[in-house]
Amino acid sequence: MSKIILFNKPFNVLSQFTDAGTAGSTRKTLSEFIDVPGVYAAGRLDKDSEGLLVLTDDGRLQHRISDPKHKTPKTYWVQVEGVPDDSALKALREGVKLKDGMTAPADIRQIDEPADLWPRDPPVRFRKTVADSWLEITITEGRNRQVRRMTAAVGYPTLRLIRRRIGSWSIDGIPNGEWREA
Repeated sequence: MSKIILFNKPFNVLSQFTDAGTAGSTRKTLSEFIDVPGVYAAGRLDKDSEGLLVLTDDGRLQHRISDPKHKTPKTYWVQVEGVPDDSALKALREGVKLKDGMTAPADIRQIDEPADLWPRDPPVRFRKTVADSWLEITITEGRNRQVRRMTAAVGYPTLRLIRRRIGSWSIDGIPNGEWREA
């Protein structure tokens, strides 16, 4: 039977077990949180993004989760700078033109700040003169930094990005920096 681990990845942690960066680098990796041999991340989550990372020892499952042709839905909580207007939300719902082509339509809804949200370290920069708001965005692709590029393309840069769900798995009940088996 496949081993599946659901990890609520903190901000500023690489989605890999070793840091192949510059010599002497002290970036945090998955090895500081997960001591389970033989599992690997199914897909990636940038170091400056937080939330659900699925790890497995099953190569086929890993491929199915991360390969865009399988259209596995991924849901994000996104804090953006400003309050998106109807035209921006419509553009996100219909697909946005990025440098690497049009995105598939996304499911978008405005939400209140999630009630069970953990504090980020360091905190998102607060500016009194610029409002921010939260969106829940579900995509079925998985291009590099796609959600960040989509919100920027419609004029509302991402301040904080948290992956809440991949398919039927979610971070519900998993504290930030913790994991559990699925």
